[in-house]
Amino acid sequence: MNSDVHSRRLQATPRGVGVMCDFFAVKAENATLWDQHGREYIDFAAGIAVLNTGHRHPKVMAAVEQQLACFTHTAFQIVPYENYIHLAERLNALVPIGGAVKTTFFSSGAEAVENAVKIARAATGRPGVIAFTGAFHGRTNMTMALTGKVVPYKTGFGPFASPVFHARYPNALHNVSVQDALESLDAILRSDISPQQVAAIIFEPVQGEGGFYVAPPEFVTALRALCDSHGIVLIVDEIQTGFARTGKLFASEYYAVEPDLITMAKSLAGGFPLSAVAGRAAIMDAPEPGGLGGTYAGSPPAVAAAHAVLDVIAEEQLCARANQLGAQLTEALNGAGCRALAEVRGYGSMIAAEFNDASGRPSPDIAKTIQQQALAQGLILLTCGIHGNVIRFLYPLTIPAPQFSQALNIITQIVRQH
Repeated sequence: MNSDVHSRRLQATPRGVGVMCDFFAVKAENATLWDQHGREYIDFAAGIAVLNTGHRHPKVMAAVEQQLACFTHTAFQIVPYENYIHLAERLNALVPIGGAVKTTFFSSGAEAVENAVKIARAATGRPGVIAFTGAFHGRTNMTMALTGKVVPYKTGFGPFASPVFHARYPNALHNVSVQDALESLDAILRSDISPQQVAAIIFEPVQGEGGFYVAPPEFVTALRALCDSHGIVLIVDEIQTGFARTGKLFASEYYAVEPDLITMAKSLAGGFPLSAVAGRAAIMDAPEPGGLGGTYAGSPPAVAAAHAVLDVIAEEQLCARANQLGAQLTEALNGAGCRALAEVRGYGSMIAAEFNDASGRPSPDIAKTIQQQALAQGLILLTCGIHGNVIRFLYPLTIPAPQFSQALNIITQIVRQH
């Protein structure tokens, strides 16, 4: 029974590992998940944006099975393998960075961010990093320092790596203009750290945990100009936005300027742990040999899965599908007649809905209620945002059309009650 396994979980695992659902997965296929009682769920969480190509895509499974028949692990920095190099070559050609590009692999998104900071520091000889309010970059000491949300990610875990500073992220709904954000950056560079001591500025083109707020193009252009004027490395965190989620392979493609480094993970390998840092070759080559790596970095089965993911995105035209599905979702949300709905926003299928109470204040209670009501009807949703008042929609881009329509019916029926 669920209660028995739940009791075992509480006895065997620490309370710091928060768990949303009170059931346990036993099987999944594309956008459907089954629990131990055979109940079906439509998965609009997708392992927190990991399954853009769905659970157990046949091409991903076949690629991993083929790799498992050869070897599971050698550690690339001990005995290298060609598939790692081939994947780096593919990503070098795909990332929106001109000129010579190089890529290195790790296991988690936090590892990718941490190593991007290492690379930027090695390239510039500077210590400082600037991130933004509402950012989420990971759970390691450095990436917690970069994360711009205290509860629950930073509570009780300090002191954090330094020097790290947070500027304001533009957010029109909450009255933070692009000018406000840029002035906060200027204040940091005047009051806290000299620009000649800043190694990198890191930002998400669409904030993930922060609430799916989209970086305005003029803001990104200004960041690029600021970095160019002071020799600062511009890092774009595409861990949640990458691999067709936003309607382009990378959200950076929506902007007229290029980053220096891009971090990626989540949907890169279709459910297998793999992350990467790609960037300008001169910057990527800054660390000494041995300065980058990790025992499981670039795991062979995960690399094989990533090749299949890139194939599936191209063959099944998932960027176009992301735009199509996102437009349907946006229309359904805006047409539901929900009085509490403050805004629907995002690129492609990286869509979120924000909810306020009758006084116009952010309402985490409404978002939580919608999430719980959806779960009771077999639809898994995630909340996010600084105030916890945002529902984010992270369905596999491979979801069958009838199942997507079923999910939209559930969503609209619930939100119109609020």
